[in-house]
Amino acid sequence: MSASSSRAERVVVVGFGPVAARLVEELRPAVRAGDVELLVLGEEAVPAYNRVLVGDLAVGRTDEESLTMADLDDLAADGVQVLLETPAAAIDRRTRQVVLADGRTARYDRLVLATGAQAAIPPLAGFDPGKRLLPHGVTALRDLADAARVGAAVRARRRIVVLGAGALGLETALAAAEEGAQVSLAFTGDVPLERNIDLGGGRVLLRELRRLGIEVVRSATATGVDVDEDGAFRALVLDDGREIPGEMLLLSVGVRARTELARTCALGVGKGVLVDHELRADADGTIFAIGDCAEVWCSRPDCEHCAGREGRGPAGLVGPGWRQASWLARRLTGGAEAMAAEPPDLILLKARSIDLVAAGRVTPEPWDDDGPDSADVAVWADPQHGRYAKMVTRGGVLVGAVCVGMPRTAAELTLLFEQGGELPADRTTLFRLDGADASDSGTPPGPESTVCRCTGATLGAIEESIEAGCSTVTEVGRKTRAGTGCGSCHETIRERLAAWAASAGATTG
Repeated sequence: MSASSSRAERVVVVGFGPVAARLVEELRPAVRAGDVELLVLGEEAVPAYNRVLVGDLAVGRTDEESLTMADLDDLAADGVQVLLETPAAAIDRRTRQVVLADGRTARYDRLVLATGAQAAIPPLAGFDPGKRLLPHGVTALRDLADAARVGAAVRARRRIVVLGAGALGLETALAAAEEGAQVSLAFTGDVPLERNIDLGGGRVLLRELRRLGIEVVRSATATGVDVDEDGAFRALVLDDGREIPGEMLLLSVGVRARTELARTCALGVGKGVLVDHELRADADGTIFAIGDCAEVWCSRPDCEHCAGREGRGPAGLVGPGWRQASWLARRLTGGAEAMAAEPPDLILLKARSIDLVAAGRVTPEPWDDDGPDSADVAVWADPQHGRYAKMVTRGGVLVGAVCVGMPRTAAELTLLFEQGGELPADRTTLFRLDGADASDSGTPPGPESTVCRCTGATLGAIEESIEAGCSTVTEVGRKTRAGTGCGSCHETIRERLAAWAASAGATTG
């Protein structure tokens, strides 16, 4: 590997996924200035792409070019060295070197682990867990090759069995069904998204899934797969003897942080590579970890960042990783302030046929009585029409919400939740936002309102980019980064583009 200049600090990044791409982008000014010499080691044959939108790629709603997050020629022009298909095998902390799989070494002054996570593979009969070999027709949805396999099944209108009803599994099941595939959704709990929404919201969601033609199999403990004479998947086997037939099995039972490299040099490992609130994985601040491979761990009961919570493993969300990458870039170039606490959890389901938002504390029920500190809970349900809303407040301030089938109410609740706002005394005024006589009585978003929760891009920044000439979602994304994460803000960007085009047409007319 090339030697660094006397004044440049040698930074080596292991991994080239979306979080690493953000770190590289933030470090490019320092590379151009000669303050940082940057080497990126990527395991895949292609540069960084947005894994969050791999499901959209699988069902034909986007293309590979739109997922791409790095231009190798541009990076090389700035002096960033990228080595693709170059996995790291070990770390030698004594000599500060990364040992590559081909035997070469790369010296570092600062090392950043951005190795991400891999799809969790359940121990089902019929799998080879030692070799991680899956039968033909069984896949996860993590990379471009997975997307191609799922895409072929969707286009052929094959029967797809989805195991797992977290956000990714649910979104994929919905997208595949919307595109014409036959879909069965199997999960262990009583309702989908069980970790994110309450029982009432989950039951309404369950009815909507069935209304859309998805076969839902609850309390399904999978024990194995049945294959045909050619070794191809033909059914998921449950512990009660039932079988769910299909031509493809999509595994969506979570992800596991990739910690194998950290283990080669005795770094602390729990669910992920253990780091402190400054993302340091070692005592002297030489090695850092970010994104889904990192587990921020703190045992201080008074910590404002985690309020005494134990460290958490990979979240599978790109937004937190991007915030870590931006902060670490400032830290590595000498300009970081204290790292801000992570915002509360917020789930927005990406689906054309179901609107769902879940935020904050959703478990309290209307009749719970925990004394003077108990939360106030308001619930409204119309299961027959696929509508449900739950609002949890403390001192009038919204601390948790679930909203299904009411997009305008959901938008208002999301805004109030993020701003720590108080709900109106008459909660039913929010429900009227989605009524037949709805008016624009909700809180109008201002220029400072966050539109893209993955990147923090505001409405004002998006409108400025449109005024400057951006005419597509992709162009707005290049200018502001809005829409480059989970994609849930694409519709808002399209609405703003359409409004600007209509305004411009009226002006010229």
